[in-house]
Amino acid sequence: MHPIDHEEIENLLGRKPQGCYEVVVRNSNGEARVIRNDPFLDDGTPMPTLYWLVDPAERRLVSRLESRGAIREVEALIGLGRIAKTHTQYSHERDRYITEHHSGPKPSGGVGGTRKGIKCLHAHYAYYLAGGDDPVGAWVAANIQ
Repeated sequence: MHPIDHEEIENLLGRKPQGCYEVVVRNSNGEARVIRNDPFLDDGTPMPTLYWLVDPAERRLVSRLESRGAIREVEALIGLGRIAKTHTQYSHERDRYITEHHSGPKPSGGVGGTRKGIKCLHAHYAYYLAGGDDPVGAWVAANIQ
């Protein structure tokens, strides 16, 4: 990764990231929108969140949706069965980045580390932007203003 990316991500997060990552989605100006995290932090701790929304304007917009109760709304609209399929796809994708020789604890859960329902619209939106088949993320994309 380019050193400028490290500086940009640190500025966007307001802290130094704790593990390895890669910018996987950029806006039309080339600025980072989404990073893909390594499944483990630098100290070996499992990191369940594969995709992380780093664009500050988009984070604020998604936070507004969450603050008005959109998590319950979108869970009811999409249904827990469809959301469960998304969690399974996400965990399988994350597991592809874990070597077969890894013997320690592994990240668990689906989008945002949860097993059921929606924990965080930001994580679903980041997964969707990174190309994931995520109906929750698609709903967020259609509803942020």
